[in-house]
Amino acid sequence: MATSANGPSVFTRRGLLAATAGTLLLSACGRGEAGEGDRATAVAPGGQDLLVGVSLELTGPGAALGVLQQRALEITLESLNAKGVPIGNLRRAVRLEVRDNAGNPALAARQATALARDGGVHALVGGTMAETSMALAGVAQKERVPFLSLAFGDGIVLPLAQRTYVFKMTPDAGDMARRLARLVASQRLSRVALLAADGLHGDSGVRAMTGALRTAGVALSTATRLPRTGADLRRAARAATGSRPDGVVVWATAPDSAAAVGALRRAGYDGPVFLDAGGVAEQTLEGGNAALLEGAYAVHPTSLGGAMLANTTMSALDRKEFVYRYVQLHGGFSGFAPYASDAVQLIADAARLSTSVDRGRIRAFLQNQVTEGMAGMYSFTPIRHGGMDQGSLGVYTVSAGAWTRVS
Repeated sequence: MATSANGPSVFTRRGLLAATAGTLLLSACGRGEAGEGDRATAVAPGGQDLLVGVSLELTGPGAALGVLQQRALEITLESLNAKGVPIGNLRRAVRLEVRDNAGNPALAARQATALARDGGVHALVGGTMAETSMALAGVAQKERVPFLSLAFGDGIVLPLAQRTYVFKMTPDAGDMARRLARLVASQRLSRVALLAADGLHGDSGVRAMTGALRTAGVALSTATRLPRTGADLRRAARAATGSRPDGVVVWATAPDSAAAVGALRRAGYDGPVFLDAGGVAEQTLEGGNAALLEGAYAVHPTSLGGAMLANTTMSALDRKEFVYRYVQLHGGFSGFAPYASDAVQLIADAARLSTSVDRGRIRAFLQNQVTEGMAGMYSFTPIRHGGMDQGSLGVYTVSAGAWTRVS
C-alpha cells in the first residue's frame, strides 16, 4: 500500500503525516472492493503478469532470516492475487520467480542476471545477507531493474549515484545505533563493549555505534568482530568481557546474535545485552536461547509488538490478517519484520500508480512513496533509498521468553 509523494524530496513532520494520510486513503481505494472504474479493467491474458524475481537464503548462511521472508512472500502473493493488481487497463496477477542463493554472493549475482535478462522480471527482491544483497544490487544497477534489498548494511544503497535502482527495506544503522545508545545511557551504564558481525553489516554497526555512544556520553570499552557463522565464538566473547563492560551490544543477524549471547553467558558475563534489529528471528528465542536472552533488549520495527497506527487503519487490519494466516500455516508468529511482504506490495503499488510494468517507471514511483507496511513506515525519496522510517523503531525486551515492548 503505497502512493507517490509529490513535492520536495525531504519531508517535514507535517508533510510526512499528510503524505501518509493520503497514502493510506489511496491504498484503501486500490486494495478495497472494486468500484466503477475497476469494473472496466480486464483480466490480463496469460504471460502478462507482474513478474518479480526473488533471490533468498533458503539454505546455508542467512537461512534463519531467508526462510521467514519466503513465508511472508507466499502469504502476500495469495492476498494480491485474490483480485489481481490493476495496472493500466489490465488487472494483472503477480508471479514470483524464487531462487535459493544459499548465502553465496556469486550465485546470487548469477541468479539476478538470469532473471533480469532471460526471465524478463520487472523487479528484484532479496538478499537477507548484506553480501548477497550487494551482489544483487550490482546486477540490478547494470541491468536497470528495480531491486529491493532485505538486508542490513547502509552501503547497499550508497553512494546513491551508483545505486539509482536499489532500495533498502531495513532500518538504517545510524537510526538503530542512536536508539540503542539512548537506551544504554538511560540505564546509567558508563562503559559498553561491542560484538559486531563479520562483513558489511558489522562494518555499519561499528561506525554507527561508535558515533552514537560518543554522542550519548557512553564509553566504548572495546569493539570485537565475530567470526563467520558456525565458527567458535569463545575468543570473541572473552575479548568483549575482558574489558569488564557494564553492557554489551551484539550487532549481528540471526542465528549469530543468539549464539553470541550464549558465548557471553558461558564466558561469565551476566550483565545487560542489547541487539540490533537483525538479531531478531524465530530462532532467536527457540529452545535454550530463551533463557540465555531473558532480559536482553532489542531495537526493532514495530511489527515485533503491534501495529504502528490505531487498530482501525487499513494497515493494522492487513497486518492482523497477515499474522492470522502466518499462524495458520506455520503454528506461530514471532514478530519478525516481514520486509519481503512489504517489498512486493511496494512494487505492486508502484506498478499500479505508474499504470505500467516498465522497469524505469516502477523505479520512478518507488522512489516517491510514503506508506505504512507490515514491518513499519517507509518513506523513499529521490535522495533517500533506505526507506524504513526511524519512527518505526521500538525498544523491546525478552520477558518470560517473549518479546515485550518497553518504549
